[in-house]
Amino acid sequence: MAFASGNIVASQREILGLAVCDLGWAESFSLAEEVATMPFGQNVIAFLDARNANRLTWDAEYRAVLERQIVMPEGSGIDMASRMLHGKRFPARFTGTAFVPALLTYLARPMRVALIGGTSETLKQAAGDLQRHAPWHTILPIADGAFDQEESGAIVDRVRAARADILVVSMGSPAQEKWIDRHAGAGDARLVLSVRGLFDVPADGSRRPEAAGRQGIAARLARKPDLAAPLLLCHVLRHKLARPRPAHGPAATAKAGSI
Repeated sequence: MAFASGNIVASQREILGLAVCDLGWAESFSLAEEVATMPFGQNVIAFLDARNANRLTWDAEYRAVLERQIVMPEGSGIDMASRMLHGKRFPARFTGTAFVPALLTYLARPMRVALIGGTSETLKQAAGDLQRHAPWHTILPIADGAFDQEESGAIVDRVRAARADILVVSMGSPAQEKWIDRHAGAGDARLVLSVRGLFDVPADGSRRPEAAGRQGIAARLARKPDLAAPLLLCHVLRHKLARPRPAHGPAATAKAGSI
């Protein structure tokens, strides 16, 4: 499989039947810049980690949503899955929380960046962090993630009125991917970034004290190991044994603006 956008052509790797982009950091930034500056259309970039990949096995709606989005690999679990299926790791191991501030640094052209998600406090703090991090952009906090679904239309109207080039949504998976798919359209922003946990992490990559405290309490109460990656490898092994041998033929191509 291959992904093509303008002058950018990159392969994709199948993970549990889902095409995941096989890009390095520089290629990913170039792709995002090209999408954000298109005169029409809209593309969504989402990140697939082990926990979300496991959801693909039972959440058909979530799988269908991601098939309409540009999917980037996130975390070591997806890297291990790629090694099992394709014999090699992805060229870059992304995290959405690192990708957004790095992308804003990369983009020289001033952009209007709208933010949705988090709490009212963390959203305001994140907007300030990103504005200080990349002051040539305009950071626009639109709404925290506590709104009712009935308010979605009004929130999208606010994004459109803000004339956003980029919309960043951080409401937790799979809620954020599904919300984007249902409500975001080409008139709202050219590029939409679906990034879990972004507003708990300042632009310098450290964790906010209040978020770290919540995480610590949860860890002390739960004391449960994270089994997402081992479970994913079980799903991958089953998928690998069940799939037919690949046919030799022309590679499929996905174009930005058509996903």
